[in-house]
Amino acid sequence: MTAARVLGALLLVAARAMLAQDAGQAMTSAPAARWIADAASSGTEAGVYHFRRIVELPAKPARFVVHLSADNRYRFFVNGELVSSGPQRSDVMHWRYETVDIAPYLRAGLNVLGATVWNWGALRPVGQHSRRTAFLLQGADASDSLVSTGRPGWKVLRDAGYAFIPVTGAATGGYYAAPPGESVNASRVPWEWENGRYDDGAWRDAGNLERAQPNGSDEYGAVGTWQLEPRTIPPLEETPVRFASVRRASGVSASEGVLRGDADLTIPAHTRASILLDQGHLLAAFLAIDASGGAGASMAMTYAEGLRDARGLKGNRNEIEGKTIVGVRDSIRFDGGAHRRFRTLWFRAYRYVQLDVETAAEPLTLHDVHGIFTAYPYQERARFTSDAPWIDSVWTMDWRTARADANETYFDTPYYEQLQYVGDTRIQSLISLYVAGDDRLVRNAITQFDQSRIPDGITASRYPSDLPQYIPPFSLIWVAMVHDYWMLRDDPAFVRRFIPGTRAVLGWFDARVDSTGLVAADGHSWWGFVDWAAAWERGAPPGAEHGRSATVTLLYVYALDRAAQIEDSLGSREMASRYRARAAALRAAVRARAWDATRGLFRDSPDSALYSQQTNVLAVLAGAVPPGERRALMERVLADTTLVPASYYFRFYLFEALRDAGLGDRYVEQLAPWREMLAVGLTTTLESAEPSRSDAHAWSAHANYGLLATVLGVRPGSPGFRSVLVEPHLGALGRAEGRVPHPKGDIVVRLVRAGAGGVRAEVTLPRGLNGSFQWHGRRVPLHAGRQEIVL
Repeated sequence: MTAARVLGALLLVAARAMLAQDAGQAMTSAPAARWIADAASSGTEAGVYHFRRIVELPAKPARFVVHLSADNRYRFFVNGELVSSGPQRSDVMHWRYETVDIAPYLRAGLNVLGATVWNWGALRPVGQHSRRTAFLLQGADASDSLVSTGRPGWKVLRDAGYAFIPVTGAATGGYYAAPPGESVNASRVPWEWENGRYDDGAWRDAGNLERAQPNGSDEYGAVGTWQLEPRTIPPLEETPVRFASVRRASGVSASEGVLRGDADLTIPAHTRASILLDQGHLLAAFLAIDASGGAGASMAMTYAEGLRDARGLKGNRNEIEGKTIVGVRDSIRFDGGAHRRFRTLWFRAYRYVQLDVETAAEPLTLHDVHGIFTAYPYQERARFTSDAPWIDSVWTMDWRTARADANETYFDTPYYEQLQYVGDTRIQSLISLYVAGDDRLVRNAITQFDQSRIPDGITASRYPSDLPQYIPPFSLIWVAMVHDYWMLRDDPAFVRRFIPGTRAVLGWFDARVDSTGLVAADGHSWWGFVDWAAAWERGAPPGAEHGRSATVTLLYVYALDRAAQIEDSLGSREMASRYRARAAALRAAVRARAWDATRGLFRDSPDSALYSQQTNVLAVLAGAVPPGERRALMERVLADTTLVPASYYFRFYLFEALRDAGLGDRYVEQLAPWREMLAVGLTTTLESAEPSRSDAHAWSAHANYGLLATVLGVRPGSPGFRSVLVEPHLGALGRAEGRVPHPKGDIVVRLVRAGAGGVRAEVTLPRGLNGSFQWHGRRVPLHAGRQEIVL
């Protein structure tokens, strides 16, 4: 938590934070700055530090641009106002900096520049790379550089009021890899340090470290420091949000006025009180508290996605009776000061927050308790409505999940891990492109996975991650991600950058095809995860880690087919031909060794008796099933209850296979599990079937993509989305309409059933876009503008 000057200054003014278009060149040409640190610190231990610099200006400048970075994290203030946060999460070889014009916050006379920098030390999250605690500010030109770090005037103080609280999986209900909790002793916090009235006479001069080094700029090619690159995404959204209600209280009568910020809640002296707050839905937010008095009082804040019963189960998320809260915890010890304003350094994911207060000899008054929602600043441009109102609730639940899991990178879960995994990210990228039309976080993810590749060729399973992990099947999904982007964005130069990476990934698998024609594993090929299926040990299908896997072989074919299309367009046609030949041989091998003609299904492995939805879905998507047989196979996949079932995550691929097999009209009925989530009070989508660890996993939020891409039927008609194919699948719906953002404008589709098998459609395309409309095998051309179609 950090003290802020005023509670009203909680919104990061993203519109006034400038990301310079030529930031990379600007840092290279700007007068050099040095990283600075607390010379009394080793630089690797946990701690919170305040850096401060007073500068006197003869007049308010029209422009004053600075580049900012820190390790681990920073929040930067000018005259007490929060101006920037960062740096954008990456690794030491691609360390990010923000470029901000601070002129709007400056004035004639004395100005205070300040940064709160923290290092989680040994408790830092798995996704946080680090060299050591440090802060950097570099002026963009000679006049701005007078405030650059490394020049005289910068001071530093370690904040003795802060400590971090370890969080374990046992305390949260599952594997935990996110930041620790925060503990604040208000009596030791240097309150108002960001303002000119504060006396910093006892602060130390900051110690100078190495010079700032843009990536690859060392004249001898040495890498001895952070390799700096400009931020590639906009500032995150920060918006105040209010709790919906006080669900229960003990030891005090809790008025909801404190939740609105318009009435105080006083907890008497020598009192133990507990107050359970309900946000009404799950979100990611900083917790902000304004309190007075209460010297010696303590408050613990516990955050949870849902409460748990005596068996440790969450059950209906709306119900609290007989349930308790467990999870990530922060704490404050109050010093008796007036209007002490606290804000967590890092956001928390929660629906419920419990405040457990114990006062000493003085009452504690709470003036305000609220959150500050934070996420990547997506705008919801797409929409979908129909004559099935429950779908609206699914849409809202899925979009809320997508937002909670989009930050400086994509997250698998905002509560437990906050890591960007390839499998999750492919789905999240499609949601981003279809619903928001914003490709910046997608591009960042594709790039970071490419940067994670090891000499063997494969990508990491998740990145950034200071704890390397490798799941080779996820590398194949990264190839599919590159293909998705190639289809949805006319950006050949960007896609071409990743052809060496896609070749390296496919080469890794090529080397592991044995004499049977299948991908083989000997126990030394990392984690063979494909899906969280209970019948598969650790989510790895039979043969994925020992033996031969039909499942992984088919996923390899799926990637080869997509890479061949990219090679034909942007790379080598000879390579494309090699990929297609290899894919044909693999398909034949799977058919020969894993096909069970009696059951009309593929085994997971020639040496296994298991049959799964996953393997048979991949067989359809990889073209291992002749077109005339796909429909019957997918009907068996849906009907045969003995098959290993696909998780919420892998149903994305199941739904794509239904469409490929001519069963797209069954899409809406397949959303029954999402209706069930709503029925048990979920406001975001589950990680897996109950009991689920995480309540907010965006890999299960793919219905928003499917409603637009399959039900409305809006898909690229050619690479780069240079044309559009509208092929709806209404299923039991009588009406559906929606909007899909396209780089040239919005695509608007309205559909109404006409009789037993017909449709009346109104399609509007933006200027410069054409395509076709397809309904039950009949195709009609589309042009820019509005058109009506009756088939």
